[in-house]
Amino acid sequence: MANHKSSVKRAKQEKTRRMTNKIKTAKARTAVKALREAVAKGDKAVAKTLLTKTQSLLAKLAKSPAMKKQTASRKTSRLTKLVATIAK
Repeated sequence: MANHKSSVKRAKQEKTRRMTNKIKTAKARTAVKALREAVAKGDKAVAKTLLTKTQSLLAKLAKSPAMKKQTASRKTSRLTKLVATIAK
């Protein structure tokens, strides 16, 4: 357990940041799941709108320490390719 005032504060900050990151990543994961379902159904219009929303969420995550930039970029790229396959 924290023994100093500063370590108590640090523990509180870490808890808050951890919860914030958890909420943001969960929201992004849900968006990715919805996008994949739309692609599976073959609904191109819905998939395109969900793609922009998902890209935005992943970019916001990449700005924060919740996700690395390359990870967000890779996921965005793969989802974009996935949506492009609907037209075929």
